[in-house]
Amino acid sequence: MSIPTLSPEQLSAAREAATRARRARADLKARLRNGQISLGQALDEAAADDVLAHVKVVDLLKSLPRVGEKRAGEIMERLDIAPNRRLRGLGRHQAAGLRAEFPPTDK
Repeated sequence: MSIPTLSPEQLSAAREAATRARRARADLKARLRNGQISLGQALDEAAADDVLAHVKVVDLLKSLPRVGEKRAGEIMERLDIAPNRRLRGLGRHQAAGLRAEFPPTDK
């Protein structure tokens, strides 16, 4: 089976949709990085939005203040989350573990 050929209009629409999706995911990570939302709120948003559900768990963790590659990896290993797992693929206990690891802070 071959890949279907898209018209220029379809290609343009696909590019725009991909750009919107990237911007939405980047916005989620930026709001998390700036402390505008908690990790729990980010998980809730991802559960309700198919686009945000595609964010990798490790990328979301690295968006948190004071969490880099090493700490994100340690947290994911401890909670038994695969390195390539996306938010949509988190189990109930894994999501609860992440929420417990990063409880919301009152400002």
